[in-house]
Amino acid sequence: MTATRLLVLGGIRHFGGRAHGYDIRRELMSWGSSEWANVNPGSIYHALKQLAKEGLLDAQEVTGHGAGPPRTDYVITAAGEAEFLRLLREAITTVDVRHPEVLSASLGFLTELPRDEAIALFQRRLTGLAEWRSSVAPHLDETGDHLNELLGWWVHSADTATEWTLGLIERLRNGAYVMAGERPRVAQGDAQEPSGPS
Repeated sequence: MTATRLLVLGGIRHFGGRAHGYDIRRELMSWGSSEWANVNPGSIYHALKQLAKEGLLDAQEVTGHGAGPPRTDYVITAAGEAEFLRLLREAITTVDVRHPEVLSASLGFLTELPRDEAIALFQRRLTGLAEWRSSVAPHLDETGDHLNELLGWWVHSADTATEWTLGLIERLRNGAYVMAGERPRVAQGDAQEPSGPS
């Protein structure tokens, strides 16, 4: 999978499920996605049209915006909602050294998941990291040349990613962030005291 579809669908959800292409472009560019996900304006507009063609977005022409031509707003459909969640879950659980931007994109939408599900998905990621590490580690020192550094880097990356994932799971278990279906917590001292009879 590419990060672009996840980012575009998630970006539209960020605007309440309806947005103009320019709004999505501006939002994703403000995240620096052109740097870490190779998402540029052209790929965003292409994704919007493709997602609409697939029925994941509904392209709606909007008139009455001054003297300019009608604009197109994109509304996420029920199928688009389902695809967004599928992509988000897949991005978290899939370990792919070739595409680190996919996990990066998923972290931008982490709080769109219920807490228990997010924890379960990252536990599955731990399994994937262990499998990737075990596929690489036995070949360390086999090559006898500089390619051993590449294998060593992959093992180190797996170990570091495992440590980070364990930390995130612990933070989620301890109540970090407001996840889907949760109300923001009221800090002590912020809650108003009930007023007495007047």
